[in-house]
Amino acid sequence: MKGMIMGMLAETPLHPGAGRTEGFVDLPVAREAVTNYPVIAGTSLKGSLRERVESQAELKQEAKRLFGAPDSAGELLISDGRLLLLPVRSLTTQFKWATCPHILERWLRDMRICGRESGELESRLSTISPKRGEVLGGNSEDKTIFLEEREFKRIGAVPEEFIRTIEPLILHERTKARLKEGIVLLHDDDFQWFARYGLPVNARNVLDKNKKSMNLWYEETIPPDTLLYALLFEKGEGELFGSVKKVFERRPYLQVGGDETVGMGWCAIRLVE
Repeated sequence: MKGMIMGMLAETPLHPGAGRTEGFVDLPVAREAVTNYPVIAGTSLKGSLRERVESQAELKQEAKRLFGAPDSAGELLISDGRLLLLPVRSLTTQFKWATCPHILERWLRDMRICGRESGELESRLSTISPKRGEVLGGNSEDKTIFLEEREFKRIGAVPEEFIRTIEPLILHERTKARLKEGIVLLHDDDFQWFARYGLPVNARNVLDKNKKSMNLWYEETIPPDTLLYALLFEKGEGELFGSVKKVFERRPYLQVGGDETVGMGWCAIRLVE
């Protein structure tokens, strides 16, 4: 079985919905049940990929083999879209990409499943252990970094080995160039706080003909510039991956999640074998 990683950089807000709730946020994003990290369900990714494949006439016949039919399973296996870097507001710059040791550990395990080398990052992982209130990364001249309303003590730089492993997931060269000073590595608990409470919440409304509110609701989104990835596997020896690559050769973008009609859900795609 051959594996491939699909890097997804959010170009617009994403809304992989979790259904309606009775809390303050009427329409939250989907989250992993245990970690509370935002997630894009594999079924949602599979549907979006299938739609792109079927939209290309020369690949339409491949869709059934890739994604299956009512009487047969597909040969392409797709994981959930997992979080790697989460944009967080900063007082000193536009934003910082936040991540944590647990995310790094999981990223290393997933690379191994797909047969990719992690270089020296594996051995460095045991030395990466910021305490609560501490942070690795950002500008070397900064002693403190402010994320949202919280203050963090800078204790060093993000390992360059980590940056090198995630660069191939990003389509744009200018975005890659901002990673070195843009990434901040937090304690697992601090990161989880931002993943749970730091996502944008937008008010939306339906007006009647007299411009009066008929239906006001609050909707949570994953912000633009979030970096996620999914694992793709093929039951064969890799010949079907050619069809998936062909989909993104001319237009390396994929729409996932809800609210497509108001411009949400667009990701820049980079496939890495």
